Amino acid sequence: MPKKKGRRRAPLTEEERLLMMQQRQLAEEEMIKKKEDMLAQFLKDKLAKEEHNSTVNMHKINLQWRTVLREVKARELRKDIEILSQTFERVVDCKDNVIRSLAKDLAEAEAQYAHALRSHLRNIDQLLQLQRCRLGYLEEDYQTELRALQKEFDTERKMIIGHHDQETRYIQDVLLAMEQNFADSEYEARLDFQSTRDDVKNKNLEEKHYLRVQLEGKVENLWKRFQQALRNYTEATEDRKIAFEALRLRDERSTKEIEMQMRKLQKMQDLIITLRNKIALHARESEEQNRRVRDEKELVLKQLQKLKSLMNRARAKARNNLAKLTRESTGTLKTLEHVVEKGELILRLAEMCRRLESEEEKVLPFYASSLTWDEQRTADKIIMEKPVEPLAEMMQDYVGLERFWQRYNKVRLEQLSLERTKEALLQDNLKLRQLLKQYLDGISVNDEVLSQINPLMIVNQSAVMPSPKQPMSVREDRVKRPIYNVVEAAHEVKRIL
Repeated sequence: MPKKKGRRRAPLTEEERLLMMQQRQLAEEEMIKKKEDMLAQFLKDKLAKEEHNSTVNMHKINLQWRTVLREVKARELRKDIEILSQTFERVVDCKDNVIRSLAKDLAEAEAQYAHALRSHLRNIDQLLQLQRCRLGYLEEDYQTELRALQKEFDTERKMIIGHHDQETRYIQDVLLAMEQNFADSEYEARLDFQSTRDDVKNKNLEEKHYLRVQLEGKVENLWKRFQQALRNYTEATEDRKIAFEALRLRDERSTKEIEMQMRKLQKMQDLIITLRNKIALHARESEEQNRRVRDEKELVLKQLQKLKSLMNRARAKARNNLAKLTRESTGTLKTLEHVVEKGELILRLAEMCRRLESEEEKVLPFYASSLTWDEQRTADKIIMEKPVEPLAEMMQDYVGLERFWQRYNKVRLEQLSLERTKEALLQDNLKLRQLLKQYLDGISVNDEVLSQINPLMIVNQSAVMPSPKQPMSVREDRVKRPIYNVVEAAHEVKRIL
């Protein structure tokens, strides 16, 4: 069918065409803007969905990866624990064997030490007495040397004090002279210092005033230049200030976005820190277990070293005791040899004395006690009592020499008796010599006798001499002398030797 012809439109004016074109452009622009907004919204939704999916997938991947890592780490830790437990058991077995051997050695060493200690104590008890005697002699020597040193020290001290007093007086004189010289020098130096200080002070004031005037002029010029520069800077930076405000707003928006991202990062870091803490906790537990094992090992090593040191000290002490015992035994042997020689000498002297004994001494070698029966019983009771004082305890060791002391006392008494008899005989001999001299002077006639008093004219009972006509019994009654058997010493020595 032919198209129907419509009514023609009226031609548009120029203004209507411009207005239509503007409306059409606005509609197109609005349509384009709507499409862009729809596209941007779609992309944002899609991006958010993708981010959510990626986050969920990442969490799932991390969870599965952690599970795998945990299983692998657990297997490695189980293997390490098994290896460490086997190593620890082996080390503990070795240490137990070492400790048992050391305990056995220690018991043997303690037994040896106890035996050596008992022997040493016996030897010490035997040697203490000898040491006391030696200390007595050493103390006497020490006192003698101490007195000599004190005397020498007092002499040297007096000499040093005198020399010190002399040097002190000399130093005091020198100090007095130096103080006088120092006072004069100080007064002159003080005067020079005062004059120099005044000159320097005046010069500094003048220079300070001159510098102040110059600096005030320079400061005014600098202030004017600073104000001009400030105005120029304000005019030049007006545009930049506007741009700075725009950038500041943009920076605030960026800061908000960064804060959001930082929160996400903080959450992830917290999760990482939690996992690290768990790993560190497991590591600390393993380290603590290893540390306990190391501490036990060090403790066992310390005990072993301590036992070794104790054993070494015991061996060194035993070695020193053995050396000391050897030295002391050598000294004791020498002392015993001297004692044996002395005993042999005593036996030879006893044999010589036995040959010189009389028949009475051979029959009755010991004199009878002069104590009564009650006194003897009291003395025996006292002897049987346990001694309390140290001297009485020491005397118990010499009870076997009681018979020796009896014979020694008998010989000593006889010696004293013979000495007194000898003195009496000497007195009698002297008196007889005096009487004989008086008798010879009485019967002699010479100038020396006549110049003295004649003894024949003296009536004195002590000076009366028996006349030759008197009977022999009277003369024997006046002088009675004991009769002794005399043996020549040379003859007796020849017979003994």
